[in-house]
Order: sequence, then C-alpha cells, then structure tokens
Amino acid sequence: MPKENKWNLQELQEMARQIRRDIIKMLLCAKAGHCGGPLDITDIMTGLYFNVLMLDPKNPRWEERDYFFLSAGHLSTAWYAVLARRGYFEIEELSTFRKINSRLQGHPAPVWTHGVPGVEIGSGSLGHGLGVAVGCALGLKLDGRMNRVYVLNSDGELQEGSSWEAIMAAAHHKVDNLISIVDRNDCQIDGYTRNIMNLEPLGEKWSSFGWFVQEVDGHSFEQLFHAIDEAKKVKGKPSVIIAHTIMGKGVSFMEGDYRWHGVPPNEEQGKRALAELAATKYGDFIEFDWEKLVEPIVR
Repeated sequence: MPKENKWNLQELQEMARQIRRDIIKMLLCAKAGHCGGPLDITDIMTGLYFNVLMLDPKNPRWEERDYFFLSAGHLSTAWYAVLARRGYFEIEELSTFRKINSRLQGHPAPVWTHGVPGVEIGSGSLGHGLGVAVGCALGLKLDGRMNRVYVLNSDGELQEGSSWEAIMAAAHHKVDNLISIVDRNDCQIDGYTRNIMNLEPLGEKWSSFGWFVQEVDGHSFEQLFHAIDEAKKVKGKPSVIIAHTIMGKGVSFMEGDYRWHGVPPNEEQGKRALAELAATKYGDFIEFDWEKLVEPIVR
C-alpha cells in the first residue's frame, strides 16, 4: 500500500504557489487555454492530491485508490500541474500543453486515448461529470469496495439539468462514498452566474435533494480538510462541499474578473503574474526567452 502523504500548511501553500506558476507558464507556452478557473481551484486540487486522496502515482490503476473526476475539464492546466508535481509524469512535459500530438490536451483524457495517467475519463462536456461520479460511487458500493469518489464541479455547470438528475439519484441510492466539491467562484464565460442563471440558495437546494451540505473558503486548507473529515463521517447520504473561491486567485489583475475565464495572458501579463507569484523552492519547468515569445490573442 502506498505510504500516506501528509504535508503541513506551509508546504501546501508553497506547492500551490508553484502550481499557479506552472499554470501561467503552460498558458504562455500554448498561447491558448483557460486561466481564471485553474488558478482558483489550485488550492482545492493541491489539498486533495497532497493530503487527502488515497493514490499511488507509480500505479495509477491501483485498485484501492480514491477516484477523482474533474467535471469541468476545461480547468485542465491545474490538474496537469498537480499530477506532474505529484509524480504521475515528468514536470517538463507541462511545456507541451495543447501542442500537436501532446498528451496534455485542452480537455483531459485517459491514457488509452492518448492522455495522461491519473485521469479516469475524458471530461469537459459540462453537466456530465457528476453523473459519472455517482455511477462510479454506486458501482463501488455494489461491489463492497471501500474506495471513495471525489468530483470537482464548477458552479456554472450546475445550470445544467443533468447535474440535478445526478444529485437526485445519488441521494436516492444513498451514495455516501461520494463527495462533490463545487468551485463556487460565481463566474462563467459570459458573466457572473448570479446574472446569467442565479443558483442561490445553492446550499439549500442541495440539502433539499437529500445531501449533507457544507460551505467553506475554497482557499483555506484547514476548512477544506475539516469539511472532508466531516463528510467522511456521514452515513446514508452523499456530501457536497461548496467551496467559495476567487476567479484568478493569486494574480491581482485577474481576481474576480469573469473575463479571464477562457483567455491566456500575453507576455506582459505573464511577467506580471509570475512576479506576483514569487518563485518557490520547487523550481520552474521552463525559462522563457521573452524576446522570442509570440504574443497570444488576448481579450
């Protein structure tokens, strides 16, 4: 069995800052991709992969692993950076994001479809990830297995009717080995969720469907870990953690601005972002020759 991996808060914060640097550099390499969302889920992803999930990077198909699904597959840069830093593949491969023949596709894909280890399914068709996670969790229960299932959902995709079908089914079947984490940044590609399709009272809606509901600061490792520990104690119903996050977290000129949903930084913006995300002890996977970097299309 893989050795349990536990990091202290300072180590987690340092790694999260490094992963945010990785995200910016991946986007600069690709000159395309989503920016704000990956930056805001970084703390959640770092906490899960470095302190919560039962996993084995050397044996990604380990039968006793916890299952993780990223329903909002367009946030793939955060997942790729976390997987690389956790040891699933070489960190240098991050520089190939969205390149022709790269395994690091815009939306994540599993190994058998030329994707990366650690990815269970292809994702990104919004509204589908939660249903897959419910099916996986129910299947594990039927087989008498103790694995847990985690799924990260965006708040915008909860405007999809299929999400609420999955929410209803999970409660009906008492899928208590499932934890959904909602990235509640109130942003989507066209604006703020409160203006496009208001979701509130979100917690009350999940609760009325039969889920155990908690709300946390999505950038607090302490609150996230406490909520997960509480969710694990619940029997007979699934759990959801509504994690309040800030779009573009860590980069001042991106924070809270929905317009950073689906665009990369240009050279000047990339330099500013990396300056704010001070270098860490873990080291960057690439150093840019800024004079040769072609400016990408920006908003």
